Amino acid sequence: MMSSPEPLLTIRDLTVAFHSRRSTVRAVRGLDLDLAPGSTLALVGESGSGKSTTGLAVLGLLPTGATVLGGRVTLAGRELTGLREREWRTVRGREIGFVPQDPMVSLNPVQRVGDQVAEVLRIHGLAENAKAARERAVDLLADAGLPHPARVARQLPHELSGGMCQRALIAIALAGEPRLLIADEPTSALDVTVQRRILDHLETVTERLGTSLLLITHDLAVAADRADEIAVMSRGRIVERGPGRRVLTEPSHPYTRELVAAVPDMTADPARPTPQEDRPPLLDVRGLRRTFDGGRTVAVDDVSFTLPAGGSLGIVGESGSGKSTTAKLVLRLDRPDAGTITLDGQDLSTLAPAALRRLRRDIQPVFQDPYGSLDPHFTVAQSIAEPLRAFRVTGRRGRRERVAELLDLVRLPASAAHRRPGELSGGQRQRVSIARALALTPKLLVLDEPVSALDVSVQASVLELLTDLRAEFGLSYLFISHDLAVVRQICDRVAVMREGGIVESGLVTQVFDHPEHPYTQDLLSAIPGRRVREQLTG
Repeated sequence: MMSSPEPLLTIRDLTVAFHSRRSTVRAVRGLDLDLAPGSTLALVGESGSGKSTTGLAVLGLLPTGATVLGGRVTLAGRELTGLREREWRTVRGREIGFVPQDPMVSLNPVQRVGDQVAEVLRIHGLAENAKAARERAVDLLADAGLPHPARVARQLPHELSGGMCQRALIAIALAGEPRLLIADEPTSALDVTVQRRILDHLETVTERLGTSLLLITHDLAVAADRADEIAVMSRGRIVERGPGRRVLTEPSHPYTRELVAAVPDMTADPARPTPQEDRPPLLDVRGLRRTFDGGRTVAVDDVSFTLPAGGSLGIVGESGSGKSTTAKLVLRLDRPDAGTITLDGQDLSTLAPAALRRLRRDIQPVFQDPYGSLDPHFTVAQSIAEPLRAFRVTGRRGRRERVAELLDLVRLPASAAHRRPGELSGGQRQRVSIARALALTPKLLVLDEPVSALDVSVQASVLELLTDLRAEFGLSYLFISHDLAVVRQICDRVAVMREGGIVESGLVTQVFDHPEHPYTQDLLSAIPGRRVREQLTG
């Protein structure tokens, strides 16, 4: 009988705490974990579960205020706990690679991409000279699947898309051919097709190099689709571990069952409020076109759709497809080159500024990043009351009463009124954004990726809230998303955008169950976890 190989990464009784003047919070509590050579382990859980803190502890990169109170971390038998910074420099990049979460802010904005890849090679003596490092950097960018790698190497990060930046980070992380790669939410902000390509690439390269992968994610579907094993974390502890297929289909711990239940189901057809199809459309868009760079770049091309009162239309597509530009045009945050946008019978393109300002009460946005869209210096009450003050809707007492009413409406406690965004969770901040959008009793909400940055259980609660609000107040939604399962849950109809145009549209059930356009079929086939579910049901 063959014995199992010795673990590459071993964590024993790891405890990590965050200290402040007021309190000490244990983010990781006595954690034990093993990762075998050449295998992939997904560490899943909600924000605050301790999974990212675990990854940073392995890397010796805990933030200021966090300390390891106890436990051991070893890599291939080498003790990592207690290493000095000089010793860590021989480990990071060479023995352990790291792919951080946000590709748009994790690269040096003033350094060319190729130089950032070459830097790893120079630091670890993996290239004879600077020229050889630059040439090897181009090869690594090509291995990462970037088109025109020599050109990308000369570009700055802001000239690349989010998916391209993520590929560059993977090239940097794998430049030293490390034994262990830690990827912290490497695809959470990416479209499904880009996500699939990134994960395919990670899988291919780690197999070729024999690299072990610790995949940190809140997306249980991604974990089940890609990992050999899943470890579920809750409140700093691992509550369940097992093969991805088993954890997804037969979860044993109540917390895991909650996570699995919260994953949007592409086969479900939830009950939705009935839109008022017999009335003139609330929103009517015709022949919309928007170009940039003097007409050389076409962002939106001949886009037309209607949205009835009380209806919900989803717009889906990859980054660069034009969906967010369309949302900005509808909100009149940008002007189209051609076409009309009619809201409740009024053409937004012909309205004078004063009339447009009045009409803005009827159309309100909810953006992707709830932290970035809220003033960090405002209390929750001030943020929600801001539209009321701007439109002089009521006096101070009336604003306080309306804020209390809105907090109750979005299921936040009254005590939240005095807190600031930094004191709230991501889901709570998004509820504040929704409350602010509802302050003026609008007819239409334009929601641009409103749940893409949230954990699955928080996402489920926000979607439930949006469904209830629509039913109660007859709201209409223009819902921009790259998550097709979310669109199926919240929308009546869907429009699929590609390269600025709509390639397919119709009822959600019709388009998703019987897609006609190859691009739509590709989007649906790229949904994470779908492969596992189909194996189980077919």
